[in-house]
Amino acid sequence: MIVCSCNVISDHDVHHAVNTADEALRNAKHIYDCLGCSAECGRCARTIKTIIDEAKRECALTCRAGCQHRRIIDDGAG
Repeated sequence: MIVCSCNVISDHDVHHAVNTADEALRNAKHIYDCLGCSAECGRCARTIKTIIDEAKRECALTCRAGCQHRRIIDDGAG
């Protein structure tokens, strides 16, 4: 599903960026930077944030204790 029509970013693109980034991506700007684009109208930011949170939660529930996403959820920042 396309979540950002300005940059043609799909939910799959967001999940992939979150799961493969070296550092934790926490908001839409981080996703835009990771994917080499920038915000245009901004209507997708809330949806992207929701997808980031879901991806971090899924990963943290299945990853080992040292996972960066596990630490974010354990610290209450996710």
